[in-house]
Amino acid sequence: MSLERIHLRKLLQMLHARRAKQISLLREDIRATIKKEAGYETSGGGDFFVSFWADAKNHVQGTSDLEAQTDIRIASLKGRRRLYEMLRDGFLKWWNEKRRWRNELFTYIPQSIKARFALNGTQTQIKVENLLSVQIGSDTRRLVYPYFCEEPELTPEAARLGLWAMSQALPNYPVEDMRILDVLRATSFGTLDVPLQGNEEELLSARTQQLQSEWDRLRNEY
Repeated sequence: MSLERIHLRKLLQMLHARRAKQISLLREDIRATIKKEAGYETSGGGDFFVSFWADAKNHVQGTSDLEAQTDIRIASLKGRRRLYEMLRDGFLKWWNEKRRWRNELFTYIPQSIKARFALNGTQTQIKVENLLSVQIGSDTRRLVYPYFCEEPELTPEAARLGLWAMSQALPNYPVEDMRILDVLRATSFGTLDVPLQGNEEELLSARTQQLQSEWDRLRNEY
């Protein structure tokens, strides 16, 4: 039952996808789980996105250029050209616009920040990993969590639930410093954009339980 441990972005995608897409994602997850249980190696788009995000972090750090690095990636993975270019363009648009708007020094913080937390009322542990950490000026910090999915886009409600989940996984960091970034659409959300309403735990727990029930139902078909 892979929903026992799930990346936040994957959970948000599954919860907010259209019904047909949601079923497709669940079936894909079930097939991967069956293969893993049978001892087969499984691989998916995750490694692809991890590679892109590493390139994006290096761009922020100033150790490589994302435009040039994307060309290198495309040369070895031609079938990913369209998505790689969309990710590159979305990230660079967001990154450049944020720096112009703030007009302050942005400094990359080479710190590995990752955590997970148990969602009350479920058997699910939500993983929040691979954040981009940036210092802005002398007194502001941002922790940016990436959402890579082409479908569905990150809605304000999904972003609000995501920010709440980040705050639960990372209680030692102020939620006001957290952002969730829809990379493809160059759009980030913070609590000023989508204020927490106090019902996030109840809402996320109920929807995750429903998703798990659907996963279990579909699993019986295999």
